Amino acid sequence: MPLCRDLLFQTRKKRKKSKKSTPTKHNSTSLKQQLSPQHQQQPEEEDTEEGFSLRASAPSHKYGVQPLGNLYFSPSSFNSRNSGLGTLQILTDELVLEILGFLDGAHLGVLATVSKSFYVFTNHEPLWRNLVLDNLVGGFLYNGSWKSTYVTAFYPSFTCAGSLALNVRDFYSDYLFQSWLCANLEMKSEWLEWDNITRRKGISIEDFVLNFEEPNRPVLLEGCLDNWVALEKWNRNFLIETCGDIKFSVGPVEMKLEDYFRYSDLVREERPLYLFDPKFGEKVPKLGLEYDVPVYFKEDLFSVLGNERPDYRWIIIGPAGSGSSFHIDPNSTSAWNAVIKGSKKWVLFPPEVVPPGVHPSPDGAEVACPVSIVEWFMNFYGATKKWKKKPIECVCKAGEVIFVPNGWWHLVINLEDSIAITQNFVSRRNLLNVLDFLKKPNASMLVSGTRDRVNLYEKFRKAIEATFPGTIDQLMSKAEEKKSQPKKLTFWESVSDSNVGAFKFSF
Repeated sequence: MPLCRDLLFQTRKKRKKSKKSTPTKHNSTSLKQQLSPQHQQQPEEEDTEEGFSLRASAPSHKYGVQPLGNLYFSPSSFNSRNSGLGTLQILTDELVLEILGFLDGAHLGVLATVSKSFYVFTNHEPLWRNLVLDNLVGGFLYNGSWKSTYVTAFYPSFTCAGSLALNVRDFYSDYLFQSWLCANLEMKSEWLEWDNITRRKGISIEDFVLNFEEPNRPVLLEGCLDNWVALEKWNRNFLIETCGDIKFSVGPVEMKLEDYFRYSDLVREERPLYLFDPKFGEKVPKLGLEYDVPVYFKEDLFSVLGNERPDYRWIIIGPAGSGSSFHIDPNSTSAWNAVIKGSKKWVLFPPEVVPPGVHPSPDGAEVACPVSIVEWFMNFYGATKKWKKKPIECVCKAGEVIFVPNGWWHLVINLEDSIAITQNFVSRRNLLNVLDFLKKPNASMLVSGTRDRVNLYEKFRKAIEATFPGTIDQLMSKAEEKKSQPKKLTFWESVSDSNVGAFKFSF
């Protein structure tokens, strides 16, 4: 599919601005804006910041799917997508795939023989990924594609064609194409170059509390991990040898590290699975002994609950492109995230600023974020440059720790194979916020990481009063005094460029 590949490398320098793209993948206007109508590839140095580039190793779309915009440059104006679906062509691609999602693997295989169009739709990898994850919760051995993985697991005597695929001519679909595009797109340099977070090294605990924890401001801390054994020893070979057959949480399934690394090496998809395990310290106690909580985060009041405390620490492992879309950390806690191997791009918004493309429900129980991480950068990142309240951004590298204050929205994407530790915590600076959160009327929907969501507030409050008598009353009195004082500048009124020190909104 040379045409659709060539279009990715073109610029839009001479094109007029058109209406903004929406977060839905079926928006053909969005893709047509991103892909130039010119047929010949331009020299790389002529690309503007609006151009996109594929990874050097990116293959062509396996089944020949092209963006809908290419249809307008086809001499035949024929879309085999429609002819192959018959009367079902009136349905959107998303709806077709949603219907196909009710079928099992055998029925998808039969339907693939009906027409070229159904062949493409039924081979859509996320359909087979869902089948694997729904049916192989004890783990799987990735076999180069999700379909091959499923067939190998359930029909071991059947020889799967593997990389062989039928290339369908004149098949145009923005939805199917963009899934492939996001899996193979290079992160643009302008998405990574801005670093406006405050950085500190060797500051005192008092300095951290006064300038960052109390005002609820993010900060990147350097030098905190210098004494960590994990920083020196933790790589894939060490972890595989140390953990052996122990299985870790990877999305909805449990996997051995060796099997997960096999998957992460072979996969190329829009939303790679992320190893995110809250019980790693119990599963492999040695791992819990090879890192220390940085001195700034030693106070952890949830520890008064002992084994009844909510999940609070995770080992995080993922390939380039994996990560977490916009969310707020659970139970109104603050968090720290330490990178042991690799690097991560962070984008953070304060509690009062909902990121573009993110739609939280009124009660906060659910967050609709209908785009993948790369797709968010494609469709929304550029718009934030025009906002008065711009996001805080950074690339956190191995040996660095980021402090994420409670209530802050944040997105994280791994820029390379990465290993990290993160912990959520409650200190005196955040205790009242957490208590207020836990006693909300819909706490049973909001509270996470524990089986006893309804009674967590009472348990936690009583444990705090028993362990630290008078602390809650003192904090409440201090909060009332603060309310009566003249209002201080907000974070956005006082923020400055961390590298210059001068007042600056042009992050």
